[in-house]
Amino acid sequence: MSWAVADAVDYKGSPADPSKTGGWVPAALVLGIELCERLSTMGIAVNLVTYLVGTMHLPSATSANIVTDFMGTSFLLYKTIAIFAAVQTLGTGMLAMVTKLRQLRPRPCKETATHTCEQASGFQMGVLYIALYLIALGTGGLKSSVSGFGTDQFDEKDEKEKTQMAYFFSRFFFFISLGTLMAVTVLVYIQDEISRSVGYGICSVAMFMAIIIFLAGTKRYRYKKSSGSPIVHIFQVIVAAIKKRKMDLPCNVGMLYEDTPEASRIHHTEQFHFLDKAAIVAEGDFEAGSTPNPWKLCSVTSVEEVKMVARLLPIWATTIIFWTTYAQMITFSVEQATTMERSIGRFQIPAGSLTVFFVSAILITLAVYDRLIMPLWKKWKGKPGFTNLQRMAIGLVLSIVGMAAAALVERKRLSVARAVGLTTATLPVSVFLLIPQFFLVGAGEAFIYTGQLDFFITKSPKGMKTMSTGLFLTTLSLGFFVSSFLVAVVKKVTGSKGGGGWLADNINRGRLDLFYGLLAILSIINLVIYLICAVWYKPKKPKAGIQMETYVKGSSAEEKC
Repeated sequence: MSWAVADAVDYKGSPADPSKTGGWVPAALVLGIELCERLSTMGIAVNLVTYLVGTMHLPSATSANIVTDFMGTSFLLYKTIAIFAAVQTLGTGMLAMVTKLRQLRPRPCKETATHTCEQASGFQMGVLYIALYLIALGTGGLKSSVSGFGTDQFDEKDEKEKTQMAYFFSRFFFFISLGTLMAVTVLVYIQDEISRSVGYGICSVAMFMAIIIFLAGTKRYRYKKSSGSPIVHIFQVIVAAIKKRKMDLPCNVGMLYEDTPEASRIHHTEQFHFLDKAAIVAEGDFEAGSTPNPWKLCSVTSVEEVKMVARLLPIWATTIIFWTTYAQMITFSVEQATTMERSIGRFQIPAGSLTVFFVSAILITLAVYDRLIMPLWKKWKGKPGFTNLQRMAIGLVLSIVGMAAAALVERKRLSVARAVGLTTATLPVSVFLLIPQFFLVGAGEAFIYTGQLDFFITKSPKGMKTMSTGLFLTTLSLGFFVSSFLVAVVKKVTGSKGGGGWLADNINRGRLDLFYGLLAILSIINLVIYLICAVWYKPKKPKAGIQMETYVKGSSAEEKC
């Protein structure tokens, strides 16, 4: 059926007709649900720390860890779009209820007999955790599926649709930023000035509408056929290699087993020779007929696919630290803002809305890169912009500069606090001093997010793109968890029973500048390791002069050698 899209079916399971399925209409519906997801998640995350400190009366370090654990879990869990969008809708609705009912939060400090703040009870925190992690579960299912499902709407073999797919990635990140921008401006203002329950209720309604719109496009979507679990595929190669660990590789790689059609083959590479043993032909490798047992014998192409994934891991590990610095922008930086002068005339900027500079930096950076840097780079180097590895390196450098700037600003803020009194609610220092750290880390995200997404999708095997997208999202997840771990360690090492130390309960009594400095130093060390890994990483290249042979049953590697 030449008229049908290869490897794709419609909602009935029939071959997908390109005139009736796929393209920009269903892709736009996918972008819409991503916009609502960002609006919902970021509308909660960027202002959550102020609720935990101000309403639930939790220490600042504990509040920061709750937020980073919530965001970390959001990017770790994983399933299908419609189901998990419904889960997120349920979670946001429950959070709206939690913030509305007085029984689910402690009494305000002024209503207690001693005018002291009572920390939230175990039951109150339990209900809050259920709501947050329902949202995290929903977000995780959406984030790991939306980008892949969106690209499924375009046929890579059609030149027109292939070009449209390239635009989809840039528009996907644009919609992420647009949703975040609406969250940190409109929703944060509603939460602070009207009601948190109203703000969270809007999140729930937005997600419900997104589900309806998304399901309305069911007949227009293209669905890719499953080629099996990539995790099982990876383990098959590893198990086969372990079973044959004592066997010697043939003197010619052409003796290794290969049954993949010529057009789809991946040529042998010189790294990770141990895995090559999975393609050595031995007695008992074939089941009835000529079908190989995949747990005993794997093709060279299958082995090379696993090698491709293995090559991604050093880059994956060395980009985690960026998201640890990013976590500070929605936790401690927001808490800094609550102590600074935020008024413009009679209007007071909500502390959580300072992240608007973060999102603005992303949008400005993307525009400058697309309209200015890429054309100039193409004229100078003949290439359409920086490589994905270069973009990730730029993002890491900008995060280091951002943390250094954050440390200097915090030192200034602390000096003012000591001069006017550590218990002063609003310090006579402008909140706009925080703009550099938001702008630098935001610009860094524009580079590293697009670089990572491009790298993990284009450098992974075709059949493992969903898994590689999940691998990319785990860098975000682990970055938030590393932040929680660092906060806990620093709190324990430098803290005291009175809630002091670098991350004191009252940040005016702490040394947040030293914590930012620590992150800058760790990021510099990480950057050096990243550059070493980037130099080591080499995309697969066909090995000249070697032709893969299809194993003929009855011969052996030793006979051919």
